[in-house]
Amino acid sequence: MSLSLCLYRVNTASHSVGVYLSTVMFGTVVWVLKWLIIKYNLKLLLTYHNWMYEVRGKMSLKTKLWFMLIRLYGGRKPLLMSYQASLPKMPVPGLKQSVDRYLKSVKHLMTEDKYKEVEKLADDFRKGVGNKLQRYLILKSWWATNYVSDWWEQYVYLRGRDPIMVNSNYYGVDALLVTNTTVQVARAANLIYAILQYRREVDREELNPILINKIVPLCSAQYERQFNTTRIPGVETAQYERQFNTTRIPGVETDTLVHLNDSNHIAVYHKGRYFKVYIRHKHRLLKPCEIEAMLQKIVEDETPPAEGEEHLAALTAGERVPWAKARKEFFSKGRNKASLDAIEKAAFVVALDDEPHDYDPNDPTRLDAYGKAMLHGKCYDRWFDKSFTFVVCSNGRIGFNAEHAWADAPIQAHMWEIVVTMDLVLGYMMINSCLAASHAMT
Repeated sequence: MSLSLCLYRVNTASHSVGVYLSTVMFGTVVWVLKWLIIKYNLKLLLTYHNWMYEVRGKMSLKTKLWFMLIRLYGGRKPLLMSYQASLPKMPVPGLKQSVDRYLKSVKHLMTEDKYKEVEKLADDFRKGVGNKLQRYLILKSWWATNYVSDWWEQYVYLRGRDPIMVNSNYYGVDALLVTNTTVQVARAANLIYAILQYRREVDREELNPILINKIVPLCSAQYERQFNTTRIPGVETAQYERQFNTTRIPGVETDTLVHLNDSNHIAVYHKGRYFKVYIRHKHRLLKPCEIEAMLQKIVEDETPPAEGEEHLAALTAGERVPWAKARKEFFSKGRNKASLDAIEKAAFVVALDDEPHDYDPNDPTRLDAYGKAMLHGKCYDRWFDKSFTFVVCSNGRIGFNAEHAWADAPIQAHMWEIVVTMDLVLGYMMINSCLAASHAMT
């Protein structure tokens, strides 16, 4: 082979590599520019709020054009977090506006002399320390997407030392007019499977974001903290991302929400005993019929609870400081720590109740009892620090008890609506047990 031919091939190869690299770099720059244009145009569009004040069905031309642009920039199939980078920041209201609104809200609650006193204090605040605090808020709003959410979580929820049972936690109940099955373990298995499928959609961001009028997106950040999360005690706080696998842990001065990236098990409570139930086999999510078989063994197990096991969750129902001290003294090492970890590191807690509850249109006291069972139960059969406890009554009725600090109620309600509907899709056999694995959803 001649030297000239070798040089020609080397030059040709170098030219091809150069063209390839240039094409990749140009394509990358174009893609980044396109992403930035969409992001900031969408953020600018989402600052428009006049659509909220127009009569439904009689939108102005400006609002119609705005809706069309939102739909264009939002894409056809947005993922759960697709809009997060484009959501506008929480605006800081003006100091005078905030003070005036405060005075307006309290005026009708006070005597004239008391109101004049408060009015003078408000004026002093506005002219004094209020200006300094306002500057801090504006400064924080420049780098934080929401200048108040972290403080709200920290000081309204996590620093509260009163019991979170009833005072903070909330509950949900079954679709009252629908009865899918009265077999407890079958209903529990289907719903556990549906909840885990929902968790997978959240992890993969395949869940559709909540859109007002099917167009305007709401923030999806709180979905990250629904599972694998627990509330842990500590004098100092640390912030973690958390939605799934979440538990609230008590502290002497403040609590902390701790979130795990994943969890391979759930904690099941039945007749005073806790069971660690794995939900995967060889990286495969167990089918409803497989989960049902494990739950059936738990229900048939007549082993008595260990000493102190039955009422252990009562610690999460009481004052936060005694629970923090007890956790540090009795659950910091050995078997107690391992047992507590099994509960707190679970994806969520399942409570198989030994009492039936239902809705009766002719007896409102039954619905009251149903609601109370979900809100507080026996005060020792719900793990109130977990992001949520899924409850299944002995007659197949379901509900949940949710800790409030990790997210607002619409996040949990979104999950509940989806999984209760999925229960209908999964279905049951004629004998009221879960369908065979081959018929279950994958």
